[in-house]
Amino acid sequence: MTAKVVNACVLIIGNEILSGRTQDTNLRDIANTLGGWGIRVAEARVIPDEESVIVPTVREVKAKYDYVFTTGGIGPTHDDITAMCIAKAFEVPLVEHEGIANLIRSRSQDASEAVLASRLRMAMVPEGGGLVDNPGGPPGFRMENVYVLAGIPSVMRDMLAGLKGKLETGDQVFSASVKAYVTESSVAAGLGTLQSELPNVDIGSYPFRDAGGYGTRLVVRGTDQSVLDDLCDRIRALVRASGGALADEASSE
Repeated sequence: MTAKVVNACVLIIGNEILSGRTQDTNLRDIANTLGGWGIRVAEARVIPDEESVIVPTVREVKAKYDYVFTTGGIGPTHDDITAMCIAKAFEVPLVEHEGIANLIRSRSQDASEAVLASRLRMAMVPEGGGLVDNPGGPPGFRMENVYVLAGIPSVMRDMLAGLKGKLETGDQVFSASVKAYVTESSVAAGLGTLQSELPNVDIGSYPFRDAGGYGTRLVVRGTDQSVLDDLCDRIRALVRASGGALADEASSE
């Protein structure tokens, strides 16, 4: 039976990520969460806070994937231009959402006019957009298959959690791994043979070095856990036949 595949692209938007000043964790959290729901992250990009990059990128990936998730650039400062860029990507105006604006005003009663004006930037959404709930503050929004989330990790996670059960999902992908003290080159041919036999399973090899020496972690991913279990046994046999040593048994990831 052919697996049902629903895929997604993640766009991490922010100059601070590209500069190295801020370490991104959102991609990891999005990929783990979506994977558990049966949505596969097929591509991820880190792009700057530049209209000339964001607009064409969004247009490209929204046509290519079932879902697009963006993080970053929806705050109150001048460089938070994601909402404007999403509106341009969909060729609709950017408008103030009354519900978000009222929420911001209710929480900004002691703020100066300048501060309130800055905060109200977060009430600007593309015309026709739906909202993505945020328990702790102004919501994100969505346009068709594009979901625009906050860049702050804890807020992003809250927004993403609220989408559970609201998205189309495919078959869940499971993974397992075999850690072995063996070089990649020693098992390359054998892994290639296994991959040709099982085209619906992803087989990857990732070298490492630890206290035990150099080795390779062999990771398999697919929708049938029993197939993965059998494949891990075959990989262990391949490692032994190649003169390598198993560091541990296969384990779910």
